[in-house]
Amino acid sequence: MNSTTPSQPAPAPALVRRRLPIGIQTFREIREEGHYYVDKTGFALQMVAQGKYYFLSRPRRFGKSLFLDTLKEMFEGNQALFDGLAAQTRWDWSKKYPVIRISFGGGVLGSVADLGQSLHQQFTMLEDEYALSPRFPDRRSRFKDLIVRVAKQTGQRAIVLVDEYDKPILDRIEQPAIAAEIREALKDLYSVIKDSDAHIRFAMLTGVSKFSKVSLFSGLNNLQDITLDPDYGSICGYTQTDVDTVFAPELPGLDRELIRQWYNGYNWLGELVYNPFGLLKLFRSGEIMPHWFESGTPSFLIKLLQQRQQFTPDLSCIVASEALLSTFEIDNIPVEALLFQTGYLTIANFWQMPGELEITLKYPNLEVQSALNKSLLQSLAGGDRGPRPQISQLYKLLQAADFAGLKTFFHAFYASIAHDWYRKNELAGFEGHYASIFYSYFAALGLDIRLEDPTSVGRIDMAVLFAGLVFLFEFKVVELAPKGHALQQLKDKAYADKYQARGEPIHLIGVEFSKVSRNIVGFEVDTVQKQ
Repeated sequence: MNSTTPSQPAPAPALVRRRLPIGIQTFREIREEGHYYVDKTGFALQMVAQGKYYFLSRPRRFGKSLFLDTLKEMFEGNQALFDGLAAQTRWDWSKKYPVIRISFGGGVLGSVADLGQSLHQQFTMLEDEYALSPRFPDRRSRFKDLIVRVAKQTGQRAIVLVDEYDKPILDRIEQPAIAAEIREALKDLYSVIKDSDAHIRFAMLTGVSKFSKVSLFSGLNNLQDITLDPDYGSICGYTQTDVDTVFAPELPGLDRELIRQWYNGYNWLGELVYNPFGLLKLFRSGEIMPHWFESGTPSFLIKLLQQRQQFTPDLSCIVASEALLSTFEIDNIPVEALLFQTGYLTIANFWQMPGELEITLKYPNLEVQSALNKSLLQSLAGGDRGPRPQISQLYKLLQAADFAGLKTFFHAFYASIAHDWYRKNELAGFEGHYASIFYSYFAALGLDIRLEDPTSVGRIDMAVLFAGLVFLFEFKVVELAPKGHALQQLKDKAYADKYQARGEPIHLIGVEFSKVSRNIVGFEVDTVQKQ
């Protein structure tokens, strides 16, 4: 009898780390030089099969440029780059199309003249590629002539790709007159695409904002907007499956749940996606940081929020219509649209009725919540000093449940705000201003915060869950309510009952402000021990 040894399971294949494509927007470089790549070619195949003219809005650094470059390589028939991808066996590689790609992503264009110079340079390079000489001096005629001639020369209709279509306008959004001039010049340019329909096989425009068809696309009203199309919800960004599979070699030793809380959560009515830039920077540094936010400080956004006297706690629960979120005009920029289109808010949920889509917005993740509120704090305080040392101090006070220290902390901060700033900023009323500062400090810590938290008998102004403790806040102005009323309301309405099941200490905190002293005059605490 022959004896046999039980077979051992084969060892798991070693995870092979690849290069991180941080800031790389060139598909060829990513594929040829061994970078990680999340396959988006399935979306490209679907778009080409179902339509001809497309528009996509996504925040900065979400992969729009890389997707357009992927389309370019597909249409030019560079099959070797697509080995192992969805397009490899599903694309007709026998056809090669001429691609006209225009990008405004590089540099700042300060005027119509700068726009003209940029287009002259790009058109010249395209003409040289096809051995053509310019025949018309004006931008519009030259663009159309280029489309027609490359189509005739190659025997295939042209592919037109426009990257960062709106950046020349956004570069001068704080100078409305110049921005309007640039908008009109671009409007004239983009009308060429529709006018050249017979010579175009496919066209796509991408950008951050979505200007209305009347203001910018009146000459190009046949674009299919896929910004809020669930089928294309993850056309940019990384899904959870992408992170778990493609980037599996990068995950050992990292806190997966913390990564999800900080970088996942963007929603365009489809699957949730991670911010790709922030995630790649995390893999490089190993540190949880606001990588995406710090890559481009939204100074204009902060200024606008202050000018509009935005009640900052509302930023986590804004309700808007789809039409409003699709509105972006030089002289009329809704805060909701700006925050959504630039990526500082995303879709929490929606409600559909015939002819109308109502959308509730929220912060996408802790990166944006924390970093945006740090910037807002500096603005709310009316000074140039950064809030980081104070934020660290607040964190330590919360950890220790040091309520005397908390009262001193906020009293000192309010006292430091210049008197003249109060005169200029009546933000959402007096109580609203103080509540905004209070909220933004806690939000800047990246904590679990619940505003207007509903109970069976009312709403808690602010609930904060942190380090095995529950903090319930009620805000009052003493000139408008009896002293001690804030804490008494927390008790009378038994707001603590909602959190008793957690089995954690619950701290009821009544915070009272005075219009006269412009500061905290009451900070009463009562602790409900776990049952």
